[in-house]
Amino acid sequence: MTTIARTTSTTPTGNRGVRIVGIIALIAGLVMIVAGAVTWATVSSQLSAQNITVSEDASFLAGDEVDGPFSAYAQAQIIDQHALDATDGLTYAELDREDPRRDTAMNASFLRASLFTSVVAYGVSALVIGLGVLFGLLGWSVRSLAVEAPPVKTAAEA
Repeated sequence: MTTIARTTSTTPTGNRGVRIVGIIALIAGLVMIVAGAVTWATVSSQLSAQNITVSEDASFLAGDEVDGPFSAYAQAQIIDQHALDATDGLTYAELDREDPRRDTAMNASFLRASLFTSVVAYGVSALVIGLGVLFGLLGWSVRSLAVEAPPVKTAAEA
């Protein structure tokens, strides 16, 4: 009986494509982190430029400058409360078209929508920053797992 010995090569074969994907993911992660941070800073500076202060009777952050997601949310909530107090608990849609309080409800609704838009922008910015970190980590991991192939020997060297 003849025994045939087989050898399995464990020499790294390398995969240039995997390394390139890792680099792309790493770069995309960095771009996302920077874009998210720039958006966060822009929204903060624009809110701060409006010189809005959270109303003293707000349930939280009373007296705080509106320059972040929590202060914007707090101000939006107290605007709603003030509008409902001024309209006896009726919303814009519930007020008669000729009711003079309808303008108050409408302005309150517009202000709240603007503040909630900034809250959403903060959320999206945080999401993009988080995804950027994740992309960066995945890119770094993929790149570090892709082993470079050893140099190919010519027939003369072998």
